[in-house]
Amino acid sequence: MIELTDTNSAAIAAEFVRARTRAGSPAMGMVMTLIIVVDEDEAEQAMLAARAASHEHPARVLGVIIGDARGAGQVNAQVGTGAGWTGETALIRLKGEVVKHPESVVLPLLLPDSPVAIWWPCDPPQDPAADPLGALAQRRITDAAAAQRGRSRAIHQQCSAYAKGNTDLAWTRLTPWRALLAAALDQHPLKVTGAAISAERVSPSADLLAAWLADRLKVSVARSSSEGPGITEVVLETKEGPIRIARPDGRLATFTSPGRPDRPIALKRRDLPELLGEELRRLDEDDVYAATARRLSKMKVGS
Repeated sequence: MIELTDTNSAAIAAEFVRARTRAGSPAMGMVMTLIIVVDEDEAEQAMLAARAASHEHPARVLGVIIGDARGAGQVNAQVGTGAGWTGETALIRLKGEVVKHPESVVLPLLLPDSPVAIWWPCDPPQDPAADPLGALAQRRITDAAAAQRGRSRAIHQQCSAYAKGNTDLAWTRLTPWRALLAAALDQHPLKVTGAAISAERVSPSADLLAAWLADRLKVSVARSSSEGPGITEVVLETKEGPIRIARPDGRLATFTSPGRPDRPIALKRRDLPELLGEELRRLDEDDVYAATARRLSKMKVGS
């Protein structure tokens, strides 16, 4: 990593070229630019997750730490390649006046003619699409479960501000649950008369799952609290009996259905790089998430 102090976008771009030359790979096959807007305390973990995800999605990764807006503008950066990265990386620290216009630093560093994704690992803006950096991206990734303030309302805020290209890792965490529930109804083509979800008291994923089930099945969904971790049980009521998926330990679930013996199913909670990698595979609009977000935005917070 090369340290650049009191620098600018042109110098960072020039250092990218020198880093590629030193690595003997002037063209690195990068497929996108990933912007990460992160606090200083969370920067290391976020960059490690992006590095792991970059093995599936080679990218120019721009970590942006927005500091104190007081004083003269200053841009400091760490630029490099290699060290486990499949593309280029820069961790950019902004201070002073430039904090008010971070897009002026980031825009010249975007890869030409390739998609842009942005990820807020912690507290996202209330309206990601209207954010100066969010407006640069086709894919905007938030994580309501990692919000440090107002966690119980975070996913409702994101759903209320939904725009094409928005997504949340709370939704990504539901992929295995949704697949299992869909497969269960394929095996038992029964009319569902009601549903219930048990999860941690504050669980954005459980809120989204309730909205998804209500939207798709047109039934009321009861929500109860458990000790977790995450979602611990989902029950679909049918006239022949309940279809139940119970996962009390965050690793192994038990699938129960009418007229069939219980069976264990692997349902491990996934780590951050896997979630991020899944979201970066899809840069078009997720119509199902859009419908779920609209449904949840109309539901009462905490229901």
